[in-house]
Amino acid sequence: EKVAIPISNGTLSTHFGHTEQYVIYTISEGKVTGTEYAIPPPHEYGSHPRFLREIGSNVVIASGMGHKAIALFNDFGIKAIIGIETLTPDIIIERYIQGRLQSGINRCDH
Repeated sequence: EKVAIPISNGTLSTHFGHTEQYVIYTISEGKVTGTEYAIPPPHEYGSHPRFLREIGSNVVIASGMGHKAIALFNDFGIKAIIGIETLTPDIIIERYIQGRLQSGINRCDH
């Protein structure tokens, strides 16, 4: 399983499409077995969902994202967990592995 978390200034990016980079965690048997960083393409319609699909991510965790991005992730078979508070990626992935991370209110207004 590959989980992508958009980050800016070391914490969860508040705007998915304008993130500085993604932390990509590889999870196997309930543990992080790899961590990599990826610089996203320029923000345009569908660029980030396509990028994450190309690098093999099957889960994305975000504060908020537009409804079109959510629809694209669904089309690509990538689970989108949204409405997450602005925390460090290590705390977010730890909660995800423990099953304590659930979608909340989408913090994006478009």
